[in-house]
Amino acid sequence: MEQIVIQVKDKKKAQMLRDLLNSLDFVDSVQITETTGIEKDQTTDEKTVDFFSMAGLWSDREIDLTSIRQKAWPRQQA
Repeated sequence: MEQIVIQVKDKKKAQMLRDLLNSLDFVDSVQITETTGIEKDQTTDEKTVDFFSMAGLWSDREIDLTSIRQKAWPRQQA
């Protein structure tokens, strides 16, 4: 069985979506849970990553495209 999680902003539209999904014969069950403002803030914080915080991560390493390819796809000797 597979599970899909969908976040909907409007409560009425969530109920409409639930009714639609329940009408389909291959859907086993549909549950609606309300999230609080705290949970909503935590999920947005987890998704936000400062791109520039990792600047210089590879500064002391000599890496180029050729060396990456050689390590990823080594030639096999026959």
